[in-house]
Amino acid sequence: METEKATASAWFRELRDQIVAAFEALEDSQPGNGPAGRFEVTETSRASDDGSDAGGGLMSVMRGGRVFEKVGVNISTVYGTLGDRAQKAMAARGVPGMAEDPRFWASGISLVAHMQNPHAPAVHMNTRMFWTPGAWWFGGGSDLNPCIEYDEDTAHFHATQEAHLAPHGAEHYPKLKAWADEYFYIPHRKRARGVGGIFMDDHCTGNWQADFALTQDIGRAFLPAYVPLVEKRRGTEWTDADKDTQLIHRGLYAEYNLVYDRGTKFGLETGHDANAVLMSLPPLAKWV
Repeated sequence: METEKATASAWFRELRDQIVAAFEALEDSQPGNGPAGRFEVTETSRASDDGSDAGGGLMSVMRGGRVFEKVGVNISTVYGTLGDRAQKAMAARGVPGMAEDPRFWASGISLVAHMQNPHAPAVHMNTRMFWTPGAWWFGGGSDLNPCIEYDEDTAHFHATQEAHLAPHGAEHYPKLKAWADEYFYIPHRKRARGVGGIFMDDHCTGNWQADFALTQDIGRAFLPAYVPLVEKRRGTEWTDADKDTQLIHRGLYAEYNLVYDRGTKFGLETGHDANAVLMSLPPLAKWV
């Protein structure tokens, strides 16, 4: 499994590099008085109880760009021993052997983009691999979070994802779409966070190569699903009312990530860099 771990970790880094380059190209091609936005890259680390090496990653954040008000693209590879709360959470999900051997290894990419123009949709994407001595699995997906919805944008986002999943079997897209609709639902608001996408977790068929290939295509679907929407909407004229709508919608995003998101809880409970874990929060939000 060490070879598979290294392969997955390298892929997440490759995907990160592709996305960072594409987003900086969007900044370069957007007219504006100020300089095009650029990512600030910071190394992150996971704190272990005994001070031993526990892994880390790269936090790449762009703020105040021409297109992106705030976007983060993080990668990490962390390992060590799960604490009691994380062990119990894993055991509750059916992960075998947690009580006997709580070691873990996890690697992945996580992205959240909040836009300057309220007509350009916010977006989330992540893919990851998780290993314990008793199991391994993949998870992740991407979902679109427009504050001003366009039916044709939603259709494009979903159709692109469906096309990338099709080579792996016709059953995957409807299953992962339904999973996203359920996962990205905000119970206390009785509404979805956005217009959906695809999502999976605990995915392990026993065929590592096949499961990794599916995970790669979930990642590969992201740029062609999202970038054309940004190119279409980034120059749309907007009003103060549009901006107000965006800020209120961002409040939903913040509520979901702080209350329900499994990745946020895991990152904080296992001692990863808090700034990297909370990178997904918007720069400004509003509640009524």
